[in-house]
Amino acid sequence: MATASTTPRQIPIVCPGHTRPLAEVSFLCPPDEPNRTLLVSACHDKQPMIRDAASGDWIGTWSGHKGAVWSTKLDPMGYLAATASGDFSVKVWDAITGKDLMTFAHKHIVKTVDFSLDSKYLASGGHEGILRVFELEKGQKAEEPGNVKEMKQAQDKVNITKCIWLDNDLLLAAASDGKIRCWNVGSESNVCTLEVEAEVRDMEVTHLTKDGESQIILTIAAGTSVSFFKLVISGEGKDKKLEGSLLHCHKMPIHFREEGGATLHPSSGKKFVAGGSDLWVRVFDFETGEELECHRGHHGPIRCLRYAPDGKTYATGSEDGTIRLWKTDPKEES
Repeated sequence: MATASTTPRQIPIVCPGHTRPLAEVSFLCPPDEPNRTLLVSACHDKQPMIRDAASGDWIGTWSGHKGAVWSTKLDPMGYLAATASGDFSVKVWDAITGKDLMTFAHKHIVKTVDFSLDSKYLASGGHEGILRVFELEKGQKAEEPGNVKEMKQAQDKVNITKCIWLDNDLLLAAASDGKIRCWNVGSESNVCTLEVEAEVRDMEVTHLTKDGESQIILTIAAGTSVSFFKLVISGEGKDKKLEGSLLHCHKMPIHFREEGGATLHPSSGKKFVAGGSDLWVRVFDFETGEELECHRGHHGPIRCLRYAPDGKTYATGSEDGTIRLWKTDPKEES
């Protein structure tokens, strides 16, 4: 097991600006700017931000929410941003100018948002236990009855903690009952349900190529474990289905009862980073769960983390209100 004394010390880039605990971080490489990577962050201070992911320099803030922001995402083109808030609303912004374009009202705290791969739809979920899908081309009218699709997760109320589009048809929703449901949005049917030990705190989808084979790996942080599922998609359109098989379930030296999480290396798939109930940022072996690295830099528990798309760096957000950018292989880049 790696310890602070055996792990080579790394000094991360510190990104100040937030004043409350972080809730989510995510990266995007805009297709029309292939040499640039953006980093967006959601925070309890109501002020979601966008930064240059290489330097950590602040680019802008989307101001307008009256409650904690739990989720911030850029659309695949990098033109739109969406935010989910404790003020019972989802907002869509112009990611370039910062203009507030749309506001979709909800009846409870909204914890997660995600754009479809074609940028036409926005999904949201939270404490209502209802997964909503808005057709963005309809603008503000997308939230009117009959225009928004609503998929209830269970007979008994559950909280949706994360949602992720697999493609333009299939949408994953993770919940407080430990279940990850896959919905075919066209048919509005639940086509697959996976289950873990506790409330899902974090969920990530990674597309890998191993030995010439394309794989979809689902990473789940829940309870005291990080689980990895292999996903297989079959069929087309409204007949599209999903199957998932458990690859690994690794017990962690931390728990994920708060806003911790895990992220899989996006190109090799050989290691993952996890953080949660303490101050340490840990790197683990994907196959064995062995701890490879252990870093300290934050002054509060780790609340969120993600690898950059090229896998050369990863970001961690903490209760201390800062984001830190770490090198994946500092020796190779020194």
